[in-house]
Amino acid sequence: MPRPTAAQLAYGSATVVVSTIAMLLLSQTSTGLGVAVISAAALALGLLVALTVPIPRRRGRHAARTGSSAAAGAPAAQEGATGAARASEPRPATAEYPVHH
Repeated sequence: MPRPTAAQLAYGSATVVVSTIAMLLLSQTSTGLGVAVISAAALALGLLVALTVPIPRRRGRHAARTGSSAAAGAPAAQEGATGAARASEPRPATAEYPVHH
């Protein structure tokens, strides 16, 4: 299981604190059982919020180059058959995988 991000921890913690205070104030409970039930519900709600926060995906070098090469290939396709033939030529492996990381 991957580690939670800072955003997930912040949103989950804030949800637990705010929902606990809100439910305690709205229910006006004073028994230990009522406080325990509200605390458990707030914890479950905070866990749900933390798990549903979208996790940012890392874009690799290859994904970034694919988008830029598609944009660069658009004018070449308008040049005619020679531009299209040049764009469809296979690139050498060294162009796709640089030596220095």
